[in-house]
Amino acid sequence: MSTSETFEQRLRNRAAGIGQLLEHILADAPESDEIARPPRLLQAMRHGVLNGGKRLRPFLVIESAAIFGGSALAARRVGAALECLHCYSLVHDDLPAMDDDDLRRGQPTVHIAFDEATAILAGDGLLTLAFDIIAAPETPLADREKTQLVLALSRAAGIGGMVGGQALDLAAEKDRPGEQGIVTLQAMKTGALIRFACEAGAILSAASTEDRQRMRRFGEIIGRAFQIADDLLDLTADAATLGKAAGKDAARGKGTLVALHGKEWAEAELTRLIDEATALLAPYGDRAAILVEAAHFVAQRKN
Repeated sequence: MSTSETFEQRLRNRAAGIGQLLEHILADAPESDEIARPPRLLQAMRHGVLNGGKRLRPFLVIESAAIFGGSALAARRVGAALECLHCYSLVHDDLPAMDDDDLRRGQPTVHIAFDEATAILAGDGLLTLAFDIIAAPETPLADREKTQLVLALSRAAGIGGMVGGQALDLAAEKDRPGEQGIVTLQAMKTGALIRFACEAGAILSAASTEDRQRMRRFGEIIGRAFQIADDLLDLTADAATLGKAAGKDAARGKGTLVALHGKEWAEAELTRLIDEATALLAPYGDRAAILVEAAHFVAQRKN
């Protein structure tokens, strides 16, 4: 990071680069072995993924890889893959059968802008595209690293990760979980993809097992911080600030750690998590400075 570039500027610049890459990937022309790209489906997929957003997860992939000298192009493509998977989850979560949201990142959700069937297919397309991007020859990685990334992302996104977390979240509307249940739910629904983002940088760089585990733990910590900050915002921010409906978890009676312990506890816990994350990255010295800033950003964000 140059001396004149702030963390927020770097985040925006990385986001712009990921957006351009996603626009290229979601071009009209079919790839080899694709027969055709239906225009309405493609338009809905673009609506779901090219609608702004901080691109935090790709940012974490890119900056984690930079610590270990990994390929910048590979990191960008893995980050774009992760963003496709993340956005698929948002498209599906917004559906009436799930969280029933009309607004996402300040714009109509995909099923509102198009229709429910198209939104389901757009999510399916983005999910599949994520693994396509990793496996594609344009991603300059050895097969070993690609296989490890596919496995790690599958485990983070599937039944024991994000999808399972969404199932627990839906169940929580009828049967509110206790504290450990909330921790498990949030680690799966939100934390697993953030954990993957940080671990992926080490994987694609062919870093040591110790480094991979260290980055995995860093991801778990900031994933927890992200969710606590999100729950705080859900209580205190308005829809215009969030770019989505505010206060919905409370309205649905869903339990959160913030609701359980209060605002002061949440703020103290965020400070503790930042300290733990910073200590974890200490062995990397100045190489990890940007990720330390990222931990602060996650905990202190306003939307």
